[in-house]
Amino acid sequence: MTNGYLFREYIGAQFTGVRFTDVPINPNLSFNFILSFAIDYTRPGGATPPSPTNGVFEPFWDTANLSPADVAAVKAAHPNVSVMVGLGGDSVQDTVKVFFSPTSVDTWVANAVDSISGIINTYGLDGVDVDYEHFTADVDTFVACIGRLLTNLKARFPNIKTSIAPFEHPDVQRYYQPLWRSYSGVIDHINFQFYGYGSNTDVPTYVKFYDDQLVNYPGSGSKLLASFKTGDVTGLLSPDQGIAGAKELQRQGKLPGLFIWSADSSKQSSYKFKYETQAQEIVANH
Repeated sequence: MTNGYLFREYIGAQFTGVRFTDVPINPNLSFNFILSFAIDYTRPGGATPPSPTNGVFEPFWDTANLSPADVAAVKAAHPNVSVMVGLGGDSVQDTVKVFFSPTSVDTWVANAVDSISGIINTYGLDGVDVDYEHFTADVDTFVACIGRLLTNLKARFPNIKTSIAPFEHPDVQRYYQPLWRSYSGVIDHINFQFYGYGSNTDVPTYVKFYDDQLVNYPGSGSKLLASFKTGDVTGLLSPDQGIAGAKELQRQGKLPGLFIWSADSSKQSSYKFKYETQAQEIVANH
C-alpha cells in the first residue's frame, strides 16, 4: 500500500467549452489531464449512424478548445502537467454507444497502434487510458487487442503512462480483470470508476469497495486510484462522499492517487472547481 501524489481529470467529452486554463492546478503533485475521447468510430452527422472503424482512432473531444497548441501551452505553463488520451468511452457524443468490436486482432492492433501513435505525436501526449464500456467481441479478443496495443505503444513511446478505467458491472469486470491478469506489467494505473456506486455509500463502504477492487486486481496497491464525479450525481456517490472516502484511504496509507470525472461538469456546476481544489489538496499533502 502506498500514498501518492497523482491527480487526474477527464476533460473534453461534454463540450461545455472547458479549457485546461479553467482548471486549478496544484504545483505540488503530478497532474494528468485525460482528453475524452479518441474513438474508433465514424463521425456523427451523416446519413448513417456512427459505426466502428476497426481500430482507426480519431479525436472526438472538444478539439476547438483542447487543441495541440492548448496542450503545449498548459504543459509549458505547468511542468507538473501531463496530458493523456482516453480511448473509447460510453458513447459517440451521445449519438450511439461505443462498442469494442474489432474485425480481427491483428488488423485492429495494427490500425490502433498507427492511429493512436499519430494522435500522440500530433497532440504531444504522455499516455493512454483504456475506457471501453460496451463490448461485442469476446474476452480473449479484448485482452489480446488491448494488451498488444499497450505493449506496442510502450515500445514506441517508452515514457508514456497507461491506464484502464473499469467499473463495477459484471459485463465490464469480466473483460478488464483478465486483461489485468495477463498485462498488468504494461498498465501503470487503474482509474476505477467508484462514482458508479450509489448515494448510500458512506466512508466505511467506500473503503470496502476499494478493498474489493484490490482483490479483483491483485498487486494493484500502488496503482488503484480513488475517484468521484462532479455534475449530476442523482442516486450516485457525491463529490463530498468521494472526498471523505479518499481522506480515509489516505489515512490508512492506501491512496496512490485520485481522479475526477469531469472538468466539463465542474465548469457547468454551481460550485465550479471547488472539488478539484479539495481533491488536489488531499493528494498534495500526503
